[in-house]
Amino acid sequence: MPVIWVQDVAEGREPGSLAWQIVPELGPLPDEPRVQKRYGDSFEDTELSRLLEAGRIGQLYVAGAQTDACIRSTIHGAFTRGYDTILVGDAHTTEDLTEWGNPSPADVIAHTNLYWADHEGPGRVAAVVNTADVQL
Repeated sequence: MPVIWVQDVAEGREPGSLAWQIVPELGPLPDEPRVQKRYGDSFEDTELSRLLEAGRIGQLYVAGAQTDACIRSTIHGAFTRGYDTILVGDAHTTEDLTEWGNPSPADVIAHTNLYWADHEGPGRVAAVVNTADVQL
């Protein structure tokens, strides 16, 4: 299964910086492409669509961070571009922004999983699966 890594290079996460690094436990393999993004939606002003088209990929499994920003933007961006979009429900996370009135991270994650499980559109699949249930 092809894996494409998306890295945010906005807001102090310049390539090579500590904030830009992918944790060593998840480090990309040498042949896995990296997409550098500056916007929440990983498709905006990046080569992601081209990579997916070149690989003839029509179904995406999405995992990562920041649930209430990049993850939500990307799953909606993928779905509206015609991709079957599967959110890996136990493989996305967010920081604690309760200080600014946001729900707790656990509530943000649960809400995103809840509404994406019921998302629908013509000719496309939106779903939530946990890591153990991912069928490759």
